[in-house]
Amino acid sequence: MFHPLRVSQVDRLTEDSVAVTFAVPPELREAFRHIPGQHVTLRRDVPGGEELRRTYSICAPAAAAGEDPVLRIGVRLVDGGEFSTYVLKELAVGDTVEVMEPMGRFLLDPRPGRFAAVVGGSGITPVLSMAATLLAREPDARFCLIRSDRSTASTMFLEEVADLKDRYPERFQLVTALSREEQQAGLAPGRLDRERLAGLLPSLLPVTEVDGWYLCGPHGLVQATEQALHDLGVERGRIHEELFHVDGPAPTTVQAVAADPQPTLAATLTATLDGRSGTWPVQDGEPLLETVLRARSDVPYGCKDGVCGTCRAFLVTGEVRMDYNYALEPEETEAGYVLTCQSHPLTPVVEVDYDR
Repeated sequence: MFHPLRVSQVDRLTEDSVAVTFAVPPELREAFRHIPGQHVTLRRDVPGGEELRRTYSICAPAAAAGEDPVLRIGVRLVDGGEFSTYVLKELAVGDTVEVMEPMGRFLLDPRPGRFAAVVGGSGITPVLSMAATLLAREPDARFCLIRSDRSTASTMFLEEVADLKDRYPERFQLVTALSREEQQAGLAPGRLDRERLAGLLPSLLPVTEVDGWYLCGPHGLVQATEQALHDLGVERGRIHEELFHVDGPAPTTVQAVAADPQPTLAATLTATLDGRSGTWPVQDGEPLLETVLRARSDVPYGCKDGVCGTCRAFLVTGEVRMDYNYALEPEETEAGYVLTCQSHPLTPVVEVDYDR
């Protein structure tokens, strides 16, 4: 569900990124109480009747019981990105934005243990919330952050991460890799690829003893880190991923629910959302999400690119083919979940449930 929220603060982080804070009224405080790692979807109507939606992670620590939640997101300018351009160049304090309630499955519930994250660029945003919340609530928890950026000047939340290092020097470990800038101390410049990560990570911490690995950022970095962790013997269940942007071809790990490569064009879709069901014909070539959107404007979605996972639904009946899947874990697709923005029917009748 979307709610109109007033912008209470806009902070410039770098030349191409900002942090935006929204004022949450008392009646919506419970609705916007988030778990570290969750995101929100912003909605904006543009001239011509088009609706734009984009998903951004929450960077603020999660509020403890009895505290008021802080809703703060990080936004980096994307080349050709209409929404990010609007946020960086036009959005101002006092403006009102339609914001969906927090959601997502890239989560770290605070608990004792050892945790680590490898992030690139704006991938720091949800991990900042994770680390800050974990270290504040769990005195027996440790967090190692390996972050990759182009240069110091392009690094988002530089001061916030430095503050964590100052407050928790014994429990927070920070390693920075800059691809285009020499550092006085630390890693040599260059990208973090599979080979480099496989050599670096064991020198920082006992890799297989980490309770949870959190990977966030560009697809290349996330994929390279996953492969390096696999080489080092880390169980797949301890690795959690979220992508922000995908460039180039689809990864080889894209999951399909059925093997038949030819979609069925004459199909009927039944969808359940918020306890109400409807049935509609699927138009030639359109994904299931577009079918539902023609009748239900309240259907959840964010990016329509198979990245954010907001449009996830359970496949009750029938078979579908997903074009891309950058958001669902293998165990989710095995359990029957699909991304409706990427799913096309392979059978004459398909049924999905957004409520499961």
